[in-house]
Amino acid sequence: MMPELISEAERFTHREEAARAIQAATGLDEVLIERLVRTFYEAARRDPVLGVIFARVTDWEAHIAKICAFWSSVALNTGRYHGQPVAAHLPLGLERAHFDRWLALFEATARALCLLEAVLHLMTRARRIAQSLELGIAGDRGELPERRCSTR
Repeated sequence: MMPELISEAERFTHREEAARAIQAATGLDEVLIERLVRTFYEAARRDPVLGVIFARVTDWEAHIAKICAFWSSVALNTGRYHGQPVAAHLPLGLERAHFDRWLALFEATARALCLLEAVLHLMTRARRIAQSLELGIAGDRGELPERRCSTR
């Protein structure tokens, strides 16, 4: 027996329902995600550890739009992001200290702007993203990184 195929319209409906449920539970929406992303990058650009990495970005509005789509997909399951995060980060020369600082600054920004439920939701995903990027970058270098805990 063949598994039932889900139509594109049904997938979209399920995605919308999931996004609404997450929004209701966390207070996150597209407006808050954009505010979070913009606030985070304002701080990251001035940060002594991260600033040098982000100084390479030449079109900030395009970058912000891409990262908002990414976090919309990650946090609200909207499916807006269609990119390759590991490939995008490979040439940046990132080390564990960059990811540690990114996580700390992202969490501080989320705590300043979001409800606790949203912070917990975002940080669970942020830690998984950091681990995934670290693994992808290390794999490209032929290394094996130290395992990152997914919770605090």
